[in-house]
Amino acid sequence: MNYEFILGNIRPNQEEIDAVIETTRNVIEFINRTCEEEGIDAEANAVGSVAKGTWLSGKSDIDVFISFPYESEMDYLKEKGLDLAYKTNDEFKGKANEHYASHPYLTCDIDGFEIDIVPCYDLSGGKPIKSAVDRTILHTEYIQDNLKEEQIDEVLLLKRFMDAVGTYGSEFKTGGFAGYLCELLILKYGTFEDTLRAAQNWKRHTLIDLEDFGTVGNAIFKQDPLVFIDPTDENRNVGAALRLERYVDFIVASRNFLDVLDNDDLDDYERQEKILEFFNPLLKEHLDKSKEEIAKDILESFKDRETQTLVIKFPIPIMSADALHPQLLKTVSSICEKIDMEEFSVFKYDYWTDEEKFVIFTIELNVFKQGKYYIHKGPKVWTKKACDNFKAKWGDALYPLDEFMVLTRERQFKTAKDFIIHTLQEENIHIIKVGKNIKEAICSDDCILLEIDEFLNDLDDQFNYNISNKTSEELARDYLNSLDDFLNPGQYIKR
Repeated sequence: MNYEFILGNIRPNQEEIDAVIETTRNVIEFINRTCEEEGIDAEANAVGSVAKGTWLSGKSDIDVFISFPYESEMDYLKEKGLDLAYKTNDEFKGKANEHYASHPYLTCDIDGFEIDIVPCYDLSGGKPIKSAVDRTILHTEYIQDNLKEEQIDEVLLLKRFMDAVGTYGSEFKTGGFAGYLCELLILKYGTFEDTLRAAQNWKRHTLIDLEDFGTVGNAIFKQDPLVFIDPTDENRNVGAALRLERYVDFIVASRNFLDVLDNDDLDDYERQEKILEFFNPLLKEHLDKSKEEIAKDILESFKDRETQTLVIKFPIPIMSADALHPQLLKTVSSICEKIDMEEFSVFKYDYWTDEEKFVIFTIELNVFKQGKYYIHKGPKVWTKKACDNFKAKWGDALYPLDEFMVLTRERQFKTAKDFIIHTLQEENIHIIKVGKNIKEAICSDDCILLEIDEFLNDLDDQFNYNISNKTSEELARDYLNSLDDFLNPGQYIKR
């Protein structure tokens, strides 16, 4: 099919290309000039999607890597690399945020573009990588050498499709497909459409080895849903960051798209209109109202489910988003695991964060209240010694049930809410696996636990703050949008 009606909107126009190239060139020239003036043996170059020409219009994140000699000490690379990055940011009057991969790097807002300035090692001559970021240079060179010019449009289509259905982006928050993985999929299958036709039949643990290294069976990959061996590193899976949920979402979204594409009952105009929906952001017309009205609708939906939904809100420490999200998922997952172990039943859970000040755990329970007593099971009656030991501990309260010796005991926690309150005390927090930077915040007096109706009826007080790039109104709407996703899963992958 001819996808020009989509490409015309997602392909960067010449004005955008010129602006990106000029800003990139200015940054690189300044860094290299500074290196020469200060006697620093290093050189800056563009890498990533801008260097490969595979960026979507309006998403031209620029990556500038500063290559230091291979023999440089890591401490020297970190120090000089960050110093050059900060000087560059100051020169162009940008706004800088420091991040950390295998070592620190700077993200700068310059001329309206987000620019990552990253120190790395010069790998010329086929040297092995010394830090994880060094691979980016190899990835850029591989795509530049192998991706045909006509395949750039295919990459753009795949990236935009994945973005619209919520599966694009390898950061932990999304857990989706990296840009490099999209490019490799086009190298493997040839076109956007053929990639989707292959993906609709993917299985769990699909294996792809573009260079025939023969390492797809490596034990370190056995838990990954998709294994795509890095053509520049036979022992690395490019899909390692891809979570099972996003992998499955992409498979189902591919099937849904192809159902439309191959539907002979549609005329050309109808087909084109339905296909276009898969490349545009999901329009949630039911959220096009005041936040109070949205909150009311959401509460009605929760009420209809006949569950109990609890909200835990607490402040977060200052830390990078890359470090924050894994700790939040670890913490809320562990809380819910322990709730289930207490014989309550978690139906669903999720978390939302503004990434600067607060996080909100949303935990929906099918079983949230228990009777006063429970049956405590002991050993089977066939082992006398074990039964004697059990009796020595519990006395004459024991009685046989089926083939076990048991006793009736009073529950410590009658409700899931009681258990959570108990668990989030500093002396009890060890019960769960809590992110190392989260423990103090979730045990603080600033942590609140409310039922969903209490929380949403007090929405203005819960979001009575602004952050660097969002108002209180926008933050509240973001959270309500996340609750809509919570209540209506799968809406992004179908149109």
